[in-house]
Formats: sequence, C-alpha cells, structure tokens
Amino acid sequence: MMEARDVKTVEDAKKIVEERGLDYVKVGIFDIDGVMRGKYLSKSKFFGILEKGFGFCDVVLGWDANDQLYDKESYTGWKTGYPDAHVVPVIDSCRDLPMEDNMLLFLLEFGDRAEAVCPRGTLRKVLRKAEAMGYKATAACEYEFFMFNETPKSVREKHYKDLENFTPGFFGYSMLRASVESDFYEQLLELCTLMDMELEGLHTETGPGVLEAAIGYDEALAAADKGALFKTFTKVLAQRNDLMATFMAKWSADYPGQSGHIHLSLAGLDGKSVFFDPSKADSMSDEMRYFIGGQQKLMPELLAMVSPTINSYTRLIPGAWAPTEASWGVENRTCALRAIPGDAKSQRVEYRIAAADMNPYLAIAAALGSGLWGIENKVEPTEGIVGSAYDQEFPDHLALPQTLWDAAGRLKKSDAARELFGDAFVDHYAITREWEEREFRKAITDWEMQRYFEII
Repeated sequence: MMEARDVKTVEDAKKIVEERGLDYVKVGIFDIDGVMRGKYLSKSKFFGILEKGFGFCDVVLGWDANDQLYDKESYTGWKTGYPDAHVVPVIDSCRDLPMEDNMLLFLLEFGDRAEAVCPRGTLRKVLRKAEAMGYKATAACEYEFFMFNETPKSVREKHYKDLENFTPGFFGYSMLRASVESDFYEQLLELCTLMDMELEGLHTETGPGVLEAAIGYDEALAAADKGALFKTFTKVLAQRNDLMATFMAKWSADYPGQSGHIHLSLAGLDGKSVFFDPSKADSMSDEMRYFIGGQQKLMPELLAMVSPTINSYTRLIPGAWAPTEASWGVENRTCALRAIPGDAKSQRVEYRIAAADMNPYLAIAAALGSGLWGIENKVEPTEGIVGSAYDQEFPDHLALPQTLWDAAGRLKKSDAARELFGDAFVDHYAITREWEEREFRKAITDWEMQRYFEII
C-alpha cells in the first residue's frame, strides 16, 4: 500500500485513492489570513483536475476571516462578478487525515492571475529569487497557543468572557501538567507525526493552559505548509476533545502574548551553510550579517505581512517577551531578531517579531525576502544589542508601526516590498489590512464603555 507522503505524481495520486477505496478526497487552500478553505471532491472530479486544475470561486481572495466582502476592489469584487479563479492541486502535499479513517488531504494553490495574490504563490516567488541568487532556504515555525475547556458554542454564549482555561496557573515547562494531561499531548504529537508536521518539542509555557510547539525544520515552502496545517488541525483536534485552541496574538491583557517565531537559515545550492563562518565573530558569515541587516531595515515596512491583525499590535509592548523595535542581538530574546550561533547545521536567525496569528506563508516570505534583499544590497545591521533591548534608545527609522493601519501604509509605500512581492500583491494585501482596521473602528469596546459610559 502506498503511503500518503510518497505521492509525487498524478499517477501516484490516482493509485493511492484507488488503493484506499475512496469515493471522495479533501482539498484545501489557505486564504490571505491563513484560514484554510476547502471541500470534498468526488473521485472522478478529483482525477479530472489532477493535471489541469479547476475553478474555485475567487471570493476567498475577496473577503475577510469573517466572510465579509472587502469594500475596495483590487484583485476581485462586485465589478468582476467574483468569477472562478484557477487552482491547481499540489500533488506532493498528499497527507493522511488520521481522525477521518482513510481520508486523504491535498493542498491547492492559486494559478494564473490569482497566483500574484496567493499567499503560497507569494512565498514561492521569494524562493525563486533565493534560487536565482544561489541559495536554498530552510525554516521552522514555533507556536504558542492557549487552550480552553470550551466549545465554539460555549464561547459565543459567554460572549468570549470568563472562559475556563485548560489548566490553571503559571507553570512553564511543567512536567506535572504535561503528565496529567498526557492524553491530549500524546494525541497532538501523534497527529503531527502522522500528518508530516512532526514536532521537535511540546511543552507548557507561562500562563494558564498555554502550550508551545516547535515544528521540525524543512525546506521553506514545506515549513510554511506545516505551520499552516498545524494551526488548522490543532484546532480540529482540540474541538474533537471538547476543547478550544486560540492562536490570537494576545487574548488577555493579564498574560503575555502568543508568539509565532520563525527560524531561518540559508544554504548554497550545494547544500553547504551560507550563514556559518568559524573565522568570524559568533561564526556569522558576511551573508548572515547582511541578511540580518536587510531584515532589520525592512521590518517596519513589511510588518503588516508578519503582524496581520488588529490584535497583533497589543502584543508588541515592553517587557512582554515581544520586541518593540527592529532590533537584533546574538542569543538575545528581547530583540526582534535573534542571531543563534552554532555549527554549519544549526547556525540560523530567529525572527521573533511574529505572533501566533501570522499567516506562515506571508511571514516567511517577508522574513526571507527582506534577508535576501539585505544580502543583495550588502546592508549592514546596527550594532547588536547586549542586555535588554527594552532599555535601549533606537533611531526613528527602526521604530515599528503601532497599528495595522500604519503598517499597511508603510507596506504600500515600500519600494522593496513591490520589488520582492509584486505590485499586485502589495496593493491587494494593503487593501485587506486597511479593511480590517476600518471594521475594528466600528466596534465599541468594553474599555470604552467602562471608561466613558457614566462619567464623560
């Protein structure tokens, strides 16, 4: 019997479906917010689209995470009538769905004109640039996420207030919690292994019911696939256990935010490390230094791609284990960029500005693209921070946008972003982020009611 991860060709895809006696398969695609959209396809339909692709309503590129249509049009809208966009199956993405008997999942990605605004297509564009420069990129995502003894129905009945955490208290790296709740931990570990998004580590973090999962490193596109799938199917597994997992950047003012750090390294096309040079300080090659320089310089311009929600910006405050400027340092977790010395295999950069709400395709595209831009332009970073970055004074050009609206504005004006990702992507994505901010401005928050209702 063929294994799902051995599927590499159209004939392989047909063979595994036949071997399993499946009448249907699942296909899924990730939208601009990193939300997985998909459907069941009959066997005959699936076989018919394996080579040529098929039409998928392009509204998934024209609405937000709440299925509300954007009020400005760039790629699609009422004027175009929301036609089908061409999508193609990613044949070698075939995975088992262990919670659904023999069911198989294939990823899709947008083609033709839609490829220019497709998150996966945007990352592939950056990877083509890397290859043209003589590099192969590897990456890994790690996520912090809070768990709750709640269901989709109960959180709505409670209006998202007074939620019951999975476990109580601050208990980072807790052997007690991981042992008492081992049933869920082991289910998650097994799921990730069976779906080829194996975890290097899983442990409690500091806060009630918060976990941290580090996904094993892989080629950058595969790492983004794994990151996106991990978020989706962690939520699925949780809900099947009458639990919920949230990947918001910060769900409560009482606790630190939830990170979504990205580890990145470059190798030559011959497989040798580009970042490692034992003759240099901290084994950092010139290319690694320029890579960090580019990431640092462009971080304020590309932040909207990394911090994509209103909520993202509540996490970026001093003393909350999140960076507040485009800073860097060697083995310094108070910085936005942490250079990690090691050997030829482990020398890397940790991109720490991202939170768990990131779309991994776009966040990796931004982190990698800015680094490549730095190498290309031999951008020198500032002096690395020693000690707490929160105690340092930074020049204005390293200040980060404070809101999603400001971040979208910086992205629109960025010549580097347009060079790296294309005008079509930048224009469309900025529209989607400005829409998110305008939707937020319609809300009346608890803070406003408590502050103004009686006294003003």
